[in-house]
Order: sequence, then C-alpha cells, then structure tokens
Amino acid sequence: MYVVLLLGFLGMTAWGAFDIRLNYFLSAISSFKTNENSIALTFDDGPTAFTPQVLDLLARYQMKATFFCIGKQLESYPEIAQRIQAEGHQLANHTYSHSNQMGFFGTQKLIEEFEQTDILLEKITGKKNNFFRPPFGVTNPHIAQAVRKMKYQVIGWNIRSLDTVIEEEEVIYQRIVSKVNKGGIVLLHDTSLKTIAVLERLLVFMKEKKYKSVTIAECISLKK
Repeated sequence: MYVVLLLGFLGMTAWGAFDIRLNYFLSAISSFKTNENSIALTFDDGPTAFTPQVLDLLARYQMKATFFCIGKQLESYPEIAQRIQAEGHQLANHTYSHSNQMGFFGTQKLIEEFEQTDILLEKITGKKNNFFRPPFGVTNPHIAQAVRKMKYQVIGWNIRSLDTVIEEEEVIYQRIVSKVNKGGIVLLHDTSLKTIAVLERLLVFMKEKKYKSVTIAECISLKK
C-alpha cells in the first residue's frame, strides 16, 4: 500500500512539474474570463530573425500579442525587441538563458536569471516587468520560490501548438483552431518559418470568426 501511495505521489509530482495548467507548485493563468471574443496569442523564445515576419502579420491583421523573451535573445536582437514594444505588443520574461537545466537551478540562480532579463526589458519598455513564463512550462519548488520573490504573475496556456515539435503545418494549425475559444491563451514560438505560415492561416481564421487577440496585460484587465 505504501509503495502504491509513494508511486502515486511521485507520479503526480512529476505531472505537476511538467503541466503548468495544474497549478501544482505555483499559480499560473492559463486562460481568462471575458465576455469579448478575445484570445491571447503568445510567442516564446524570441526575439529571433523570424520575429519581424511575425510582427508584419500581426500588423496586417491588426492583432496584438505577448512575446516571452529570452534575455540572451534580447541582447542579440535589441532593434527587434524595440519594434515589438513600438508596435503595441507586450514583452515579458522567459529567463535569461532558457537552459535545458533550468529545472535543476537553485532559487538564487533563478532569481539572477530573472533579474538579468528584467533589466533588459525595462531598458526597452521603460517600466518594470511583472509577467513570467517558465521555459517548457516546467515548475518546481525552487522556481515557485523565485517567482514569489520576484512577485511575478505567471502565465501558462490552454492551447499548445507544439510548433517546435510537430513538422506538419496542417497538424499544428488544426491543433490550434480546434481549441480556440474566447479567453484562450495560445502558445507559439517566433522561431521558424512553419510557425509563420501557420500564424497567417490562424489570423485569417480569427478574422473570419471575429476573434481579436489581446496582450496578456489586457487579459488580466479583462479578467478583473
């Protein structure tokens, strides 16, 4: 019996660590309540050389988005980050390094990662950042403690495109549109041409269905 309980606990803990929607270690917003036909398009891991094409499409279809930026990428593409800000989109923290070892970092190391990126974000936006998305959606007690120290609002998602894993554009597109509903938060990455192709189709779909995309900060406002 004790072995079964232990295995169950370990299984639940592992699941909780890898599925941010469960709010197992910390509280995250993965959708929002609204009476409007609104969703939130979010892009992780940029800015990159592909981001300008994403911005072009968003401008063409008059949509706003939130970009969860890696600090190193902000240093590599400062002009693109400035364009994101200038065009009315939101920038937020996605750690400095986006290390594959992030789940093993101690609390102080995580805080250093967060602070490095926040400094860069404040230089671009002129204001303090309050929003964070953990790489890979992974959470654990150290990440939770660091998030509390930084007083972040953690943002998850309820529509995961898997655009970094799936190669077929049609499969990615169908994963998204089959789940779109008002108050949804869509996870994309501004890191590939296939995502740009999917994004254009998605924006056409949104216009036809009369959806608009708002920033995460606007979602929080609507949620209140």
